[in-house]
Amino acid sequence: MGNITFNVALGRVAHYATLPGTNDALILVPLEATGLVTDATMRDYDTLALVLAGASNEQTTIGRKTITSVTATVNDTDDRVDCDFADQVYSSPSGAALGAFLVCYDPDTTGGDDTTIIPLTKHDYALTPEGDSLTVTVADFFRASSAA
Repeated sequence: MGNITFNVALGRVAHYATLPGTNDALILVPLEATGLVTDATMRDYDTLALVLAGASNEQTTIGRKTITSVTATVNDTDDRVDCDFADQVYSSPSGAALGAFLVCYDPDTTGGDDTTIIPLTKHDYALTPEGDSLTVTVADFFRASSAA
């Protein structure tokens, strides 16, 4: 599960995980370990552009991935919605040490930019890429449940 859910995404993640748009996608954005702002600061950023305008840097060597096999499953037993996606594999990753991955919603993969991409969740991930294949596994990247 994510370490934080961005304030702008509270209550919306399950909706975005259903990929309701024609040209939308969830994307995985790697962040460098150096310069990561605190969770308390990061959760207030409303776009990916704002996340990257601060001290946090994207780890561009391994790059972003479009997340595949996204599911949003209603779990009546535990009274929640579980959002998950398939493991994401990076072949021969290199570059700066990783500190986290962001799961973001891109509402328009054909013409949007970082100012329209909405950060949903942050997942701490400490690793220095050394060329070995990297599999990012996030079990239920988000869960929404009733407070009642």
